[in-house]
Amino acid sequence: MTTVTLTHAAALTRLGNALSEGTRTQILLALRTGPTRPSELVEALGVSKQVISNQLACLRGCGLVEATKEGRNTWYRLTDPRLGEALGDLLELVVTVDPTCCSPEGCTCS
Repeated sequence: MTTVTLTHAAALTRLGNALSEGTRTQILLALRTGPTRPSELVEALGVSKQVISNQLACLRGCGLVEATKEGRNTWYRLTDPRLGEALGDLLELVVTVDPTCCSPEGCTCS
């Protein structure tokens, strides 16, 4: 078993912060399938370019996503593919525990 350090705790706190905002969560989930351009995220998530830009900047600051320039395009990807796997595991866990736990009617954590 890995000894938990303050660095581990800080990393989990950053992930929790990232997941605490719906658009950031949707971006992270979208990036599980591979690199994506911001314009594709705008279209897929139905939010403005400015919102996507702000949330991607936050996720980059947390060290969860990275950007690669290719010509005029910028591609975003998860910094570690294991993050995508962990998010998939979390999705399954939440659905297994209670699929309605975070519906607007049932959420008690805000």
